[in-house]
Amino acid sequence: MVLGLIPSNVFEAMVEMNVLPLIVFALLFGAVLSTLGERGAIAVDLFRSLNDAIMRLVHWVMTVAPIGIFGLVAGRIGNAGGFAGFLPELIAVGKYSFTVVLGLAIHGIVTLPLILWLVGRRNPVQYVRGVAAALLNAFSTASSSATLPLTMEGVEEENGISNRTASFVLPLGATINMDGTALYEAVAAMFIAQVYGIELGPIQQLVIFLTATLAAIGAAGIPEAGLVTMVIVLRAVGLPIEGITLILTVDWLLDRFRTTVNVWGDAVGAGVVETLEERAAGAKAEAGA
Repeated sequence: MVLGLIPSNVFEAMVEMNVLPLIVFALLFGAVLSTLGERGAIAVDLFRSLNDAIMRLVHWVMTVAPIGIFGLVAGRIGNAGGFAGFLPELIAVGKYSFTVVLGLAIHGIVTLPLILWLVGRRNPVQYVRGVAAALLNAFSTASSSATLPLTMEGVEEENGISNRTASFVLPLGATINMDGTALYEAVAAMFIAQVYGIELGPIQQLVIFLTATLAAIGAAGIPEAGLVTMVIVLRAVGLPIEGITLILTVDWLLDRFRTTVNVWGDAVGAGVVETLEERAAGAKAEAGA
């Protein structure tokens, strides 16, 4: 696990969207630049200019995003045979799909806003408006990594989170803070066990809970990455891996819901960390005075 945090080839990690090693490399590289003084400031200014250019490019792309989102969703439904071909499959696993969406809704509409309000001391309604474009993009692309520039723009420009906090919390959260994926994998494992008539005791359910959480940390921020880490969860409690085929037909749709919750969780995390940082800074200032 430790070796997995160190990229053997930085460019290969970029191509394969292996974000966690890139974050570790970026932290080390940034730490080195901070020790170079004026020489390092040149590189820092370059990276800031590149980041501003990418953000402006993403802003232009979002102008035509509604058309692209319609095309993406329509294309997937068309590949499934249209609504006439997809609805029977959705109804067949309706209880499973409803349970996943209900769990994600409770977490996204109740749990995360409460954390943001109680710990982050921020208005959840105003906060979600600020990241609405990022959440819409997350639903359309099913990729938290592809949504990252919009998430950063939303929390910084619309919700007043500092770049210092956003640039650290959000890239890290896009890789390891996948609460929606963890919830989905736990529900899917329980569903597969029920279909095969396998009874899971309290200990096995606890193993599913822990394994799903850890597996979600290792999932890539790309579409349907949760299916790959699902194998880890099923093997942990001895469930048949071929049970994944039972949920393939509707996974592309559920993936959009869980990715939206993942991105929303990252944004909430940035708000909470910003508030805790401000409290710590205030306490330090009072102690110094």
